[in-house]
Amino acid sequence: MNSSIAAGKFVVSVHDVAPASIGQTCRWLRSLDARGIPATLLIIAGPWRGPALNESPELITELHAAAARGHELSLHGWSHAAVTGGSRRRQAVGRVVARGAAEFCALDEEQAALRLRRGLTQLRAAGIEPTGFTPPGWLAAPGTVRAARRLGLRYITSHWAVRDLATGRSLAIPALSHRPGARSERLGSRLLGAVVRHCARNGRPFRIALHPDDLARQGLRGTTLSAIDTALAAGLRPVTYADLLGALPGHDPGRRP
Repeated sequence: MNSSIAAGKFVVSVHDVAPASIGQTCRWLRSLDARGIPATLLIIAGPWRGPALNESPELITELHAAAARGHELSLHGWSHAAVTGGSRRRQAVGRVVARGAAEFCALDEEQAALRLRRGLTQLRAAGIEPTGFTPPGWLAAPGTVRAARRLGLRYITSHWAVRDLATGRSLAIPALSHRPGARSERLGSRLLGAVVRHCARNGRPFRIALHPDDLARQGLRGTTLSAIDTALAAGLRPVTYADLLGALPGHDPGRRP
């Protein structure tokens, strides 16, 4: 996997976009819009901490307005909750890494396809046609990758890379995020800032993931925005996942798998 073709770029994603987090999503968007940053909004299509997407005309309106401003709308699963099944190892990884949100960590292809199809149907009913998919916790079993390709999604992300499902090529680009409430929260916050400063100095690509729960911690919000400002001041260019995908050799935006 080669990250050189994405040199000088970074991606900001807003996770857990749902009716229950509309206030936090809009707050993050105000900060990003003020900086001219196009973000990728990761939408939970089904019920999460409250109603599903189709029960919130207000959120649907906000999402279409965000897309009109240059933000990308993407799928983030159906329920954002872990599903039983799979190996004990995969279940353990899901608990540790995603803390109960690893919806696609241990699913086989048909199970994953069912949930992805439900999510896509919900988004399309709202007039949203997503290009790609980020599984909760960036955890996806091999069957999920196959299901996403089969259903026509163009990319899937992991913690370390973005994969073009049409060509099979991957772009190495690490994702950085906070873990609010964890014992390592303060250390992780300092580490995020240090990594972004290093990447900015060297023109290396990276991703920053924004979560609604980050906003409950004023220090985390400040650290994140400071890191983004550092990247902008260094001349790095913010792009969406869809834009980044266009940098992969052999990518054809009009091609279907």
